[in-house]
Parts: sequence; structure tokens; C-alpha cells
Amino acid sequence: MQKISKDLTAATSIPLVMAILARGESYGYEIIRQVQVLSKDEIHWTEGMLYPVLHKLENQGYIHSDWRVAPDTGRKRRYYRLSPEGP
Repeated sequence: MQKISKDLTAATSIPLVMAILARGESYGYEIIRQVQVLSKDEIHWTEGMLYPVLHKLENQGYIHSDWRVAPDTGRKRRYYRLSPEGP
């Protein structure tokens, strides 16, 4: 089994996040899980890798976020969604 390079992972991070959010809003941990599932366990992201990407996309206006209480746990989560204006 060949390991996916860090360069490839970095290069695909923005398109992957945008594709996941095109399916509907999500929060950080769930985005990380979806990447793992969609890559059939080939790509493993950490929070330290994901959150800078999310912040960059939000600063550029491609996505928006807001804090909400999760209905299943009662904990606060930051939910991300594509910007209505688009890229």
C-alpha cells in the first residue's frame, strides 16, 4: 500500500473541504471523519491541518460558520457551510 504524500494531501485539502460542504453544512470533527471515509482510510487529517484550511476559506468568503449547540450532545460546535455568494 502506498502512502499519500503530504504535498498531495495539502494540495487537495481545499477541494475536499469544498466538496464535503457542497453536500451540506458540517462541523470540524465530522469533516475529518468524512475525509477518512471518502478516502477509504487513506487520508487522515488532524484538527491542526483542517482548521487553518477552514479559516482561510472563511477569510476569503467561500464559507461561513456559526456556533450552535449540537442536538445530540448539547455541546457547542462550529458549523461550516458554503457561502451563498459562492467563490
